[in-house]
Amino acid sequence: MTEPAHPQPRFTVETAKVLAEVAHNRQKDKLKRPYREHVIAVGDALADFDDDVRIAGYLHDIAEDTPMTRQALLDMGVSERAANIIERVTKRLHENPDDYQAGIRYIAEDHDATLVKIADNAHNSLPERVKALAEKWPDKPPVTRYDEARPVLYAAVPVEETRKILARINPWLLDELDDMLDEADDTDYENLSYEDAGNENAGHKNAGHENAGQRDSGPVGAAG
Repeated sequence: MTEPAHPQPRFTVETAKVLAEVAHNRQKDKLKRPYREHVIAVGDALADFDDDVRIAGYLHDIAEDTPMTRQALLDMGVSERAANIIERVTKRLHENPDDYQAGIRYIAEDHDATLVKIADNAHNSLPERVKALAEKWPDKPPVTRYDEARPVLYAAVPVEETRKILARINPWLLDELDDMLDEADDTDYENLSYEDAGNENAGHKNAGHENAGQRDSGPVGAAG
């Protein structure tokens, strides 16, 4: 009589967090700090989203910086969707890994991957980190590329989703986000009539419905 097969335990968000801590345990970042702190912060910043996105957040660098493969992740119980997100944000798997901004545009073609990358970018752009990196590389601090990436990433997902992530991981970037939105708003408020103002408010409401529709329909491409 054969033994009944035991179902594989579900791969949970907590499993991903533990795996991230173990996989990156001995690694250091550019400032010689424990790298596991970064991947945990990115996963934590995605707490408002579903499990696949959160799992991908914790494991976003596992295929980049460890021997872990897609198949190994799938065998452990990671979903196809989470594995796809991890692959898309893995720079070494991009068509041209040396072109950072091309990689950002590729990531921004996928809604879920963009959320993970926004969290990754935001943690790398914390004020104290920016200051330390600028002191270490005064000629060309690595944060320059993060600055250039943010408009592309922010354009690819509904603004409220970006706000949720930034509020958790790097609230200092919320002012920058508002400045970007102000620059993109070409409404002439000084010469706005009462009727125009009503139409403008209606337009904002419709835009909100469109964004909700985008969230329901899946990936959203970057604008421009």
